[in-house]
Amino acid sequence: MDFFTPVVDDPATYGAIAAANALSDVYAMGGRPLTALAVAGFPQADVDEATIREIFLGGLHKLREAGVVLLGGHTVQDPEMKFGYAVTGVVAPDALWTNAGAQAGDALFLTKPLGTGVIATAIKFERAPQAAMDAAIDVMLQLNRAAADALLTLPRGSVHACTDVTGYGLLGHASELALASRVTLRLDSRAVPLIPGALELAGNRSGGMKTNEAHFAAGVRVAGSVDAARLALLFDPQTSGGLLAAVDPGHADRAAEAFLAGGVVATRIGTAEPGSGAAVVLA
Repeated sequence: MDFFTPVVDDPATYGAIAAANALSDVYAMGGRPLTALAVAGFPQADVDEATIREIFLGGLHKLREAGVVLLGGHTVQDPEMKFGYAVTGVVAPDALWTNAGAQAGDALFLTKPLGTGVIATAIKFERAPQAAMDAAIDVMLQLNRAAADALLTLPRGSVHACTDVTGYGLLGHASELALASRVTLRLDSRAVPLIPGALELAGNRSGGMKTNEAHFAAGVRVAGSVDAARLALLFDPQTSGGLLAAVDPGHADRAAEAFLAGGVVATRIGTAEPGSGAAVVLA
């Protein structure tokens, strides 16, 4: 289950992003989402029925794109608007992806660029350039289905670990994957893709970015020089972010080909190494 407060002004877009975000957890585990229940909270006043209808319709259209059936849902009165879904999916027990199986030598792929958090914050304060706003919305609306489908074309067992990159940011989710797998992840910070315009907005750090840095920085070691704004974006909390996958090195080239064939702009951002005391090393 996942839900959140509005990240954009348009109600239908907000609903669609909420749906894509909620579905992501199932894709990140190698599963196929089947059904969804809407979960929503709306203030008693200040929100008209047309706006609420558009939020639900936006979400429904995204569920239909994913081939997911909406079974119903539950709403409550809440001073702060919230919307999302509880999603049910299926996966074969011996094909389940978790964040605990990465092995030394694995190739690390990221399937979406970073920056939705800092751009969403800029949208709230009306300081986001239109181009950055449009690019972030496109990223958030994109289902992780194509990325998961590409990985599923590999021989079973080739994907050693996978997680979606959401509220903890890239470094937070990478740290969790590294610790659970008992490996160190070495990331090339310059290879990590960023949404156009995000770097220029990174100076206005969000509360979530600061919280992620405070919680995960102890497990991150910077080897070399990393630009401060770029480093901040690696802690940026993402909404409907991409997949971070650890792939057997013998199938890394095939994974890159599968992503390309599926229309997924995936980037190889690093490798897994034997554990050395730091969860993530940035080069």
